[in-house]
Amino acid sequence: MSKREDIIDGSLAALAKAGLVYTEVLGWIDLGHAQGTDIVKLLNKMAQGESSGQQFYDVTYSQGMTSPHGLVRSGKVLTWRIHHGRPDWERKSIALAMMMTMARKFEAFQGSFPNNIVTDSGFSGEDLVSDLLGFYRVVSIQNPFAMLRPISKVEALKRWDHYGKIGSWKNETFQPLLFPDPDKYPHSRPQKGILPPFMRTITPYNDFLSGNVILPQHDKTFIVLGAENGRMGL
Repeated sequence: MSKREDIIDGSLAALAKAGLVYTEVLGWIDLGHAQGTDIVKLLNKMAQGESSGQQFYDVTYSQGMTSPHGLVRSGKVLTWRIHHGRPDWERKSIALAMMMTMARKFEAFQGSFPNNIVTDSGFSGEDLVSDLLGFYRVVSIQNPFAMLRPISKVEALKRWDHYGKIGSWKNETFQPLLFPDPDKYPHSRPQKGILPPFMRTITPYNDFLSGNVILPQHDKTFIVLGAENGRMGL
């Protein structure tokens, strides 16, 4: 759940591990979501599966949230079975499909009762596009922020105060949600933007009739007591 006090100066975006920045190209970005550490782990699991010598190997991916005092962590988890012999480009396509599938399930989980009592983060306007940016920071450009045009903290605070908290603006797609400069466009409303070219280079895997990727019948919910803070894919 992004808060006003999470906003940092856009010049810090490339090195910051957490915080909220506003960019002219992607709108609000949650830098915790955009680290891509979950994608690194996911691709490493696929590489290990490919080197295992097994005809099929299972890959598990999850996204979760931690309660305010760090006592409970809960979320969604799924496992896909992959046929050995997938080339690097196809593994990235599979990883993207897994992330996008899970991100939507997790955001819906956050927005459902009783989670929606304590957080407004379900499909918050910055979440899905931040997840997608994290993916491409791993497989494409590690530091794309110069082309995303982040703005200063002072200017970002103006947008927050004019439009309200980002959690009240929902976005169920991976497209950017843009908030026009209120000084220039005082009567504007948020509008969908277009992903930059580098974030459109990989197609999510969808060839599920080939038998090379076998989906589970059901995704699962997990609850862990005494969890650490943070939100990540496992």
